[in-house]
Amino acid sequence: MILVTGGAGFIGANFVLDWLRECDEPVLNLDKLTYAGNLENLVALKGDARHVFVQGDIGDGVLVADLLAQHRPRAIVNFAAESHVDRSIHGPGEFIQTNIVGTFNLLEGVRAYFGKLSDLEKAAFRFLHVSTDEVYGSLGEVEPPFAETHQYQPNSPYSASKAASDHLVRAYHHTYGIPVLTTNCSNNYGPYHFPEKLIPLIIHNALAGKPLPIYGDGSNVRDWLYVGDHCAAIRRALASGMPGETYNIGGWNEMTNLDVVHTVCDLLDALSPRSSGSYREQITYVKDRPGHDRRYAIDATKIERELGWRPAETFTSGIEKTVRWYLEHADWVGNVTSGAYRQWTETNYADRK
Repeated sequence: MILVTGGAGFIGANFVLDWLRECDEPVLNLDKLTYAGNLENLVALKGDARHVFVQGDIGDGVLVADLLAQHRPRAIVNFAAESHVDRSIHGPGEFIQTNIVGTFNLLEGVRAYFGKLSDLEKAAFRFLHVSTDEVYGSLGEVEPPFAETHQYQPNSPYSASKAASDHLVRAYHHTYGIPVLTTNCSNNYGPYHFPEKLIPLIIHNALAGKPLPIYGDGSNVRDWLYVGDHCAAIRRALASGMPGETYNIGGWNEMTNLDVVHTVCDLLDALSPRSSGSYREQITYVKDRPGHDRRYAIDATKIERELGWRPAETFTSGIEKTVRWYLEHADWVGNVTSGAYRQWTETNYADRK
């Protein structure tokens, strides 16, 4: 069995679904079910004995210790995190608590558990920590993409909290010998993405006839990674990665935010057209967010060279799959866009008009 934390969120749920499609090894899924954790993401596993769900917090040391002792996982994949930059600007406290304190408490539980394993079990055990390219800061227009050796320079409360968690994971490897792996990914997109992030927000607002908010001039650049490719990369790192190593996972798809929105609008024009005109007409430029990093880009050469992984999807193929999924799952979108979500979106964009 493996333990997946944060396995009801966007990337975590996709990973759990992907894992159980690819193999029969059971998953113990621990998720706090905050606003972004959604059991509807896992409805396909209802009644599947290979999936054991527990609602709880990685910061709950007693719970974590009990779960480790009872289920004895041979690996842990840690997705649990607060992950939205805008939310971290409005309220950084939750990010410090979950991403730093929560990761520390989880590592303490793992340290106690690991110390009781046999030598053979220790050799097979892995703790894989899922992180972000945002810990590296911002790139200039012509600078080379982030490699694993790039200096950490986080610029938001979110990225600073993730950077701190990365350092804790590294320290527990070097100090206590826990066989850890760290992956730093670029911007994910795909099914089950909570509609406050750029791509699902644009799809949702476009279909609802609402403005499509673009920060600043829309020229901020991100590298886009289809979530299914990310899941495959994590599986590869878990199976073959070298303990103590970091692997950057990217899609080799650098695009400006405006180009991404144009692409989504054009797909919607083709697949679900308005009664007249183009969805591009709904684009609205809003005040940029504080400290908005100009460019992220991932150099995924190391994981390809050492582990043989490369993304299967281009942005063209991945974004079409994504838009089609949202069009085919209107019920999921309707259920997840609760009153609390709408209130948050209005709060975030109200002073940027």
